[in-house]
Amino acid sequence: MLGVLARDFPPESSGIGARRGRARPPRSHTPLPDLDPILARRLTHLRQLEAESIHIIREAAAEFDHPVMLYSIGKDSSVMLRLARKAFAPGPMPFPLLHINTTWQFREMIEFRDRIAKELGFELLEWINPDGIKAKINPFDHGSDEFMRAMKTEALKQSLTHHGFDCAFGGARRDEEKSRAKERIYSFRDRFHQWDPKNQRPELWNLYNARIRKGESVRVFPISNWTELDVWLYVLVEDIPVVPLYFAKERPVVNRDGTWIMVDDERMRLEKGEEPEMRSVRFRTLGSYPLTGGHESEADTVEKIIQEMLLTKFSERQGRLIDFDQEGSMELKKREGYF
Repeated sequence: MLGVLARDFPPESSGIGARRGRARPPRSHTPLPDLDPILARRLTHLRQLEAESIHIIREAAAEFDHPVMLYSIGKDSSVMLRLARKAFAPGPMPFPLLHINTTWQFREMIEFRDRIAKELGFELLEWINPDGIKAKINPFDHGSDEFMRAMKTEALKQSLTHHGFDCAFGGARRDEEKSRAKERIYSFRDRFHQWDPKNQRPELWNLYNARIRKGESVRVFPISNWTELDVWLYVLVEDIPVVPLYFAKERPVVNRDGTWIMVDDERMRLEKGEEPEMRSVRFRTLGSYPLTGGHESEADTVEKIIQEMLLTKFSERQGRLIDFDQEGSMELKKREGYF
């Protein structure tokens, strides 16, 4: 059986057309879904996704000369890391992990990154855009678009060029956002690291074209066919550790445009008359904290997160302010070389 029919599950949230900052936890009188039958029906599908992803990782590692795995510290990166370790077990992964540090990530993300790297013993590279630091680029004075261009997109391009990587594994999924739905599993980039959605290679019969010229590269997305539900069910089944920010907890936050922004450190700029308040919030997606909105929730376990997710009608990325800074924002970023 290749999966389950759509009617077996409540509708999953779509990344298309969702409004930012309108997520709400399920009402207390709404019965929570029983996860046992969901897991029973989904387990075969999960193992098929796992096998496909492991095949993609092994294929790319064999075809490219200098691959690297992008590690953004989120749940998708954690799942991809587990898949990569399985792909080459009992030996070590034949490539390092690369974290693009904007210097504005949540503190808990950096703590989690360092702990996992130490526990698992993989090679971790970090890159911070030196030009961005020199220019004191930040999300308040320069806005989300310029901040992400300098500290994320340019930083990634700098690091790939500096290390000479010709393949970069990424944890993007097709269900996240409409521009990502266009992208192939092997996403070709030119010598400027740019993506052209009109110039993509066919992937018939799961055959991937890895031929590139010097200076060109390919972004490889092993979990492209996964959904948010698949990711969380896999985290549950495999007992994969994830950043605590995914779980509901009392946190200092301010409400802006209907979404909760966490006051993570002293650099957070409060607006006139604004006072942080303690709310039980969690984050469905993680990034630089001034640009990442949370929502009120009581989901403090993986099981509760899955139950809450099955009931919500809002997009996973509705809390990512960078997706809304201009029309077609994500596709424009990807054309320039974004993840």
